Amino acid sequence: MPIDRQAAAAAIDAFVRALGRNPAEEADLLGTGARVADAFIDDLCSGYAVDTLALLRAALVDRASSGGGSAGVVVVRDIPVVTTCPHHLLPAFGNAAVAFHPKDRIVGLGTVVALVDAHARRLTLQERIGEAVASDLDEVLSPEWVAVRIVLSHGCMIARGERAVGTHVETVATRGSVPAKRLLSVYAAVGVGSGVGSGAAR
Repeated sequence: MPIDRQAAAAAIDAFVRALGRNPAEEADLLGTGARVADAFIDDLCSGYAVDTLALLRAALVDRASSGGGSAGVVVVRDIPVVTTCPHHLLPAFGNAAVAFHPKDRIVGLGTVVALVDAHARRLTLQERIGEAVASDLDEVLSPEWVAVRIVLSHGCMIARGERAVGTHVETVATRGSVPAKRLLSVYAAVGVGSGVGSGAAR
């Protein structure tokens, strides 16, 4: 569906009125509808405008043509993640770690960060972000394996419901050929179970 910024702003103002407040009369609420619409369209949901597969393909590098280099594991840690829960439209904040074992194809590390951000800045669930990032990297790079760990603190668990301040949710997505005997080392690469710290929410 096309974006309608004015309709979004009007809908937010209508929502505020439904809560018993009048955005046309209360100084603090003047322009709130437009500000909220801009925040969602330009920032919180900006990932919808990104073709993530095209993003990866545009940055693709063949290892042989780039002078080879190590075929060891690549790990990008502490990638900032901001996303919005589709159930309550409340934000979740934290970090991601992405690890993969390349074969013939690689991409710049900044592209990995941009990929995570594009999938996160949508109305989406945490586990879907990791699965989408892992799937895109697997499809375009065809690595031996890829693993994505995401640790977030969810506004919907803190500001309402359980009011679980300090709680973090950890999800892990993997793709590729990961023998059972190597699974623990793959998990270690992205910091699974390491708590809130490297590659985790702060």
